[in-house]
Amino acid sequence: MADLPASIYIDEDVGQDDSTASGSESAPYKTLLHAFLQHAPEDGRQYLMRKSQTDLPGDNVDAAAKLEWKPAAKSAMKKASSLFEQRKKKAAKEQELAIREKQEFEKRQQVLEEAKKVVIKEDPSLPKPVRIRLDVTDPAVVKLGSPESDTPGTRVRVLGRVHRLRPQKDVIFLTLSDGYGYLQCILSGDMVKTYDAMTLTLETSMAINGEMRAVPPKQHAPNNRELHADFFTVIGRAAGDKEAISTRVAPDAEAQTLYDNRHLVLRGETSSKVMKVRAATLRAFRQAFDENRLLEVSPPSMVQTQVEGGSTLFGFNYYGENAYLTQSSQLYLETCLPSLGDVFCVCPSFRAEKSLTRRHLSEYMHIEAELDFVTFGDLLDHIEEVICRVLKLTMADPAIAGYINELNPEFTLPSRPFKRMKYAEAIEWLREHNIANEEGQPHQFGDDIAEAAERKMTDMINQPIFLTHFPAEIKAFYMKKDAEDRRVTESVDVLMPGVGEIVGGSMRMDDWEELMNAYKSQGMDPSPYYWYTDQRK
Repeated sequence: MADLPASIYIDEDVGQDDSTASGSESAPYKTLLHAFLQHAPEDGRQYLMRKSQTDLPGDNVDAAAKLEWKPAAKSAMKKASSLFEQRKKKAAKEQELAIREKQEFEKRQQVLEEAKKVVIKEDPSLPKPVRIRLDVTDPAVVKLGSPESDTPGTRVRVLGRVHRLRPQKDVIFLTLSDGYGYLQCILSGDMVKTYDAMTLTLETSMAINGEMRAVPPKQHAPNNRELHADFFTVIGRAAGDKEAISTRVAPDAEAQTLYDNRHLVLRGETSSKVMKVRAATLRAFRQAFDENRLLEVSPPSMVQTQVEGGSTLFGFNYYGENAYLTQSSQLYLETCLPSLGDVFCVCPSFRAEKSLTRRHLSEYMHIEAELDFVTFGDLLDHIEEVICRVLKLTMADPAIAGYINELNPEFTLPSRPFKRMKYAEAIEWLREHNIANEEGQPHQFGDDIAEAAERKMTDMINQPIFLTHFPAEIKAFYMKKDAEDRRVTESVDVLMPGVGEIVGGSMRMDDWEELMNAYKSQGMDPSPYYWYTDQRK
């Protein structure tokens, strides 16, 4: 048996707490605790320490003194011993846990190996299952069995992904999702003994056959029904452990993590409800526009002109020419009016705005409309009518209304008529209520009212507002000036309590010379806009 070292060396300046050190005088450790961990304290062993590169305190100190090895101080030994004992206890617990986990793993593997031998087969004597989506509740298609009735429920076949999973000893409760609805399914008997059942993970794709039954009294499930399975197959097994969806997009995950995993976040109930409400809102817009005889058109997304300012353009090379992703389709919509009448579009718009607020997106779906032969008053009436009609149509769908109430329980339909307030009146209101601008100063005519001040005003007034007649200097070049006050334009922002601006609109310059002067005042070359300028000739 090799002799154990009687002396262990620790140099706090040049020692190393890694595999390059051995605790010898030529290869010392750096800390006393590491020395304890490598060479546990025992009778006759001493720990010698020094700081070979640290000058000793005092004057006229022998330079060689710092190279001397001295026994570790009692206080240092006591502290290191305490930490050493803590480490020993922790290591013992970890070893005990590792042994237990290994035993459980081996036991689990044995159970799974046995489970592979369990094979379930579909009973050919049962009625042929009816294939349904998970939201089908029509009694003519799906009848529910119940404990009070001897009549069995309809045998159905459903396909979906495991949205929730609750395994118990002799039964597995799972909620299946197919994008249309949710269905609680119950596996029992030999089915829970199969390998596929024992290794089920969230988002696993499955096909399940079984009888539809009403949920027992005082219990709850989607649509108050559940599927008692008699046969199932796994179509695609989803990842588990570290790659499981519940790990990738945990409820407490940071926002950036959720953004990076948006494709998985969309599988959650909240995100899917938002998308369904969005789709219903788009349907309502199209219906409202159709009722008002607006025709849908599809303007280009690749353009050579700006609409909302050159600083927010996404540019790219288009076969040797400068081109941009559209900021807005409104100018193109104007070209359709003479031949198509009033028109609208639902198209993406792009803004290269370097902002991280929730109201600034690089890409968003833009609903725009253009009306022919209207006054500014007509425009405001039309906007109010469309907003209220869209909301009414959206809320008329019970399922969508339910989603909205879940997502925003405080939502109420806006009351009519909307309040009409000119920009100059808003400036005065902000001054009277001591709401400062972004520089902390009282608002002045000509200020571009910031979102925070605008929202505060809207929330305090607490009703929808048509904010109109903005100064020409803070609006787009093509907006028509008010005949009675040439400082301002016939423009409007629709402000909604709790939200802020939801719609922007304006009348357009219809005079060719005035439009040319507007190009000039903005320092814009009118030649790329020839197709728009032609509308004024």
